[in-house]
Amino acid sequence: MTAEKGLHRSRRSPESTASARGADVAGLAARKAAAKLLAAVVDAKTSADGLTDHEHGHPQYRALDMRDRALVRAILVTALRFRRTIDNLISARLEKPLPANATALSHLLHAAAAQILFLDIPDSAAVDLAVTHAKSDTRTARFSGLVNGVLRSLARGKAEELPAMLADTQDAPEWFRSRLVSTYGADTANEILATHRVEAPVDFTVKTDAERWAGELGGIILPTGSVRVARLAASVAELPGFAEGAWWVQDAAAALPARLFGDIAGLRVADLCAAPGGKTAQLAKAGAHVTAIDSSKNRLARLESNLQRLGLAATTIQADIFQFEPEQFFDAVLLDAPCSSTGTVRRHPDVLWTKSPADVEKLADLQRRMLERATGFMKPGGRIVFSNCSLDPLEGEALVAAFLEAQPGVAADPILPGEFPALDQFLTPDGALRTTPADMALGDPAISGMDGFFAARLRRVG
Repeated sequence: MTAEKGLHRSRRSPESTASARGADVAGLAARKAAAKLLAAVVDAKTSADGLTDHEHGHPQYRALDMRDRALVRAILVTALRFRRTIDNLISARLEKPLPANATALSHLLHAAAAQILFLDIPDSAAVDLAVTHAKSDTRTARFSGLVNGVLRSLARGKAEELPAMLADTQDAPEWFRSRLVSTYGADTANEILATHRVEAPVDFTVKTDAERWAGELGGIILPTGSVRVARLAASVAELPGFAEGAWWVQDAAAALPARLFGDIAGLRVADLCAAPGGKTAQLAKAGAHVTAIDSSKNRLARLESNLQRLGLAATTIQADIFQFEPEQFFDAVLLDAPCSSTGTVRRHPDVLWTKSPADVEKLADLQRRMLERATGFMKPGGRIVFSNCSLDPLEGEALVAAFLEAQPGVAADPILPGEFPALDQFLTPDGALRTTPADMALGDPAISGMDGFFAARLRRVG
């Protein structure tokens, strides 16, 4: 019997009694939460990090214990990371597409398929819980037969079909894939998309003695100086060195822009959009007198907590930079601007399903206006580093080129080869910095790659 025939049978014999709702079935609440959060990401374009925040996240997520929360996050991230592959494998089992309004059913199937195809969960448990889930929801109860048929077929065929589907599928929306190809070429675009399928390692910026902390944490020292660990042995707060403030978590690429100022000991430096504070900590550690500015009270409180743990000091100000008026000019300004975050897809696969080309253009305009505002905070001769974690040149190379053409009082301050030897491989012909997830190839995908970042150094000349 095909899945489509199962659909017809379920319509003839709907199961919607109270006994079928399965309210007390072990593991069901976590599966329901996973499907609910997947819907919030895909349909409502909601950030997965916000949904899975332990204090302010989705109520269904916060109602779970920590073990089930970890399971929900694993299902959600996996379903998003392999969204196209999962969708193709499900669609191959349907004689016609699901009804356009059957979004709850689609998310239920994707959440269950993620478990069957990619997670260490028994197929029988994933199938049975998905069927119980379908029966417990009036929107999906009549499709329980289809759910059973599709998922059992997936389980039977995954060993043969999954490798072939992965080889033939790119897990990204077409707009994103085409922009990667046009910007970086087909080969690099394919490398980036392949990297997105591998869980990202964890990078640490250490205050001193990287060799010691690489040993303590079970990691390696990257050419750029960060310490990298493929998989954490415990939660971040339980790792050696956390309590004494020996390090902070920061992607290797994110640690590069703050270094582009050179020697800033004793200088007054503004860090705009500063929270959660990784770059603020770098600037403070380098001896600068840092003013950290962020519009979010909650994020600024997190920054202050991080600095306290690290034993580093900065002046913090809650302000919108379009309203902020400094008492005196700064020697240097770091603007790590809000962006589409397309360089962080490996860590945040929801980005591809919550952003669009229109978002990229809108954010690029915001960044341009923020950069124009930020240059007014510097004294003549002062440096500004503009950075973000987007892979799109509209938010990077093209933006800076257009900005410099329109602003005669600001000039490029190119990063020179040899100035920071470990960064030479990431320099553009114009002296900016560009990293992609395909960079930092170290032989093993689990410890290779880095976030996509852009950074340009400018100087106020007017």
